[in-house]
Amino acid sequence: MPLNEAKKVAAIIADAGGRVVGRTRLQKIVYLLTITGFENEFSFSYKHYGPYSEDLATATRVGNLFGDLTEAEQTTSWGGSYSIYTATSPFGAPVDESRRQFAKAAADADAIELELAATAVFLSGEGYEDPWAETARRKPEKADGGRIDKAQNLLRSLSRIPTPLSLPRIV
Repeated sequence: MPLNEAKKVAAIIADAGGRVVGRTRLQKIVYLLTITGFENEFSFSYKHYGPYSEDLATATRVGNLFGDLTEAEQTTSWGGSYSIYTATSPFGAPVDESRRQFAKAAADADAIELELAATAVFLSGEGYEDPWAETARRKPEKADGGRIDKAQNLLRSLSRIPTPLSLPRIV
């Protein structure tokens, strides 16, 4: 199954414009595609950076090995690393314009705002009455400077894109 999942990840990256910068960003894009009904291949649990799928991480590694996608690791100025994923749509693959629009909008969003928005959506699904307050509590260093407001605006913007399932109304 990992090879099938790898092809799904490559298609998501292609839908997001052919390039996704960052492992966390890729996780959040796929999570939001899953919540909105565009995807159903990956299950998510909560980790430090919000919703996370080990199956997605594995599929990404497999896709890189078998050539469905390319992962290039880069070093940050502070010594950490991040990945840049690239993929192209397979010839003749059906295109869902709403899915493509949603994936591209998420890929183009600020990484921290995307992380905060996806985390609030996840916490909402876990039954938190005020998922934004809980997100801010869990991620105080990322939630400051008006980023929660910007993450809420991002979620509003994504909610305007037609999806099979609606994003939760938490804004």
